[in-house]
Amino acid sequence: MRTARRGAETGLEIEMTGYRSDVPENWFVDPINLGVPGVRRADAAEDDNALAWQSDALCSQTDPEAFFPEKGGSTRDAKRICTSCDVRGECLEYALNNDERFGIWGGLSERERRKLKRRAS
Repeated sequence: MRTARRGAETGLEIEMTGYRSDVPENWFVDPINLGVPGVRRADAAEDDNALAWQSDALCSQTDPEAFFPEKGGSTRDAKRICTSCDVRGECLEYALNNDERFGIWGGLSERERRKLKRRAS
């Protein structure tokens, strides 16, 4: 099926090949219904600003690669930044609650967070 459309700004005619006009305008794919891991609906009771602490995090003002080193890479610089961060506790809590598997969060590596969770159990 071919249709021609006139571009509003240019006045040029645009040929659209394979355009399906039978798709409803309000059609969309809901990632929650697809079962995408990590995607969930927010509870109505959840605070809208649950991640507001991230804007105060020192890591948001530095190179993110320091917080996600390659395997065997140094975590020293990232951990040093975390020691003086005002939201270190919120960051660590977020990582523990969301099972963050990569990077330095709240001054701890993924291995250190796993150990912490095991001790807390």
